[in-house]
Amino acid sequence: MKKTIPIFYTIDENYAPYFSVALASLADHVSSDNDYTIHVVYKDLTEDSMNKLKTLEKENVHIKFTDIEDKIKPLEEKLSKQMKKTHFPISVYFRLFLPVMFPEYDKGIYIDSDTILNDDIANFYNIDLEGKLLGGIYDSSIIDTPFTSYLEGVIGVPRNEYINSGVLLMNMKGLRDREFEKYFLYILSKYDFEIVAPDQDYINGLLKEEIKHLPLKWNSMPVLGKEGLANPSLIHYNLFLKPWHYRDTQYADLFWNYADKSLFKDRIVEELESFTDERKENDKKTMEYMFEQAKRIEAKEITFKSVFENGLEKRI
Repeated sequence: MKKTIPIFYTIDENYAPYFSVALASLADHVSSDNDYTIHVVYKDLTEDSMNKLKTLEKENVHIKFTDIEDKIKPLEEKLSKQMKKTHFPISVYFRLFLPVMFPEYDKGIYIDSDTILNDDIANFYNIDLEGKLLGGIYDSSIIDTPFTSYLEGVIGVPRNEYINSGVLLMNMKGLRDREFEKYFLYILSKYDFEIVAPDQDYINGLLKEEIKHLPLKWNSMPVLGKEGLANPSLIHYNLFLKPWHYRDTQYADLFWNYADKSLFKDRIVEELESFTDERKENDKKTMEYMFEQAKRIEAKEITFKSVFENGLEKRI
């Protein structure tokens, strides 16, 4: 019997064109030894886009669509007593609830849709988590930026251990058994920390001791001024360095290898051509604002680091 490999993505209509490229790259590297079940959890996705994405199915690559509201609403009702108004809606934290939303799986993969596979994703799935609850890769896009003092001073995680939440290998059974979702909601409701990266900061802050650190090749990001990996297994166009905005982005050639064949190609090219200098300048300003926000939060008394390192709470 073939092994079933569950992979989760979340998208909306705006991201459908770029996800089609990610999906095509995944399907291009599958092995006949496995079945790949791709769960596309969406918001406001048109039927036309669904049909186009469905054309990327293969005999052993199955695409299933789930409206995020169908999963979020029952969860909100069930957990309403543990929730209060917070800085972000619960949908922002969607990937944290995957284990309880999809109880049929003991192990699974979450991947952001601004990615390209250059390897069989089964090789990632088959990594032994050795009892840890999560596998992830340190966030190379921010390691040499002003964010590093925020990571260590606010989240309480060393810069080379703070993982990016865009590519996760999840011990779904272990997370359910430890009732991670309940502990997350307890901490969220009690403290509602002011943070920069909602789900990513909570993943690192709560699961610091339960993360297995995986090779950088599985979440290789474009970084300005640095040479890319020679043969990355997964490329993640994190933050602002999108090849559909900046044609000279690192690893852009791998993206366009699939984008040129996509049924969404016209929309992708239109976005590239319409990305003005003004919008590029806005990217820079947004990044600067994020740095300023991180610096301001560092001055707060109540942070992940202070709560856990002063013994007020225990990490999971």
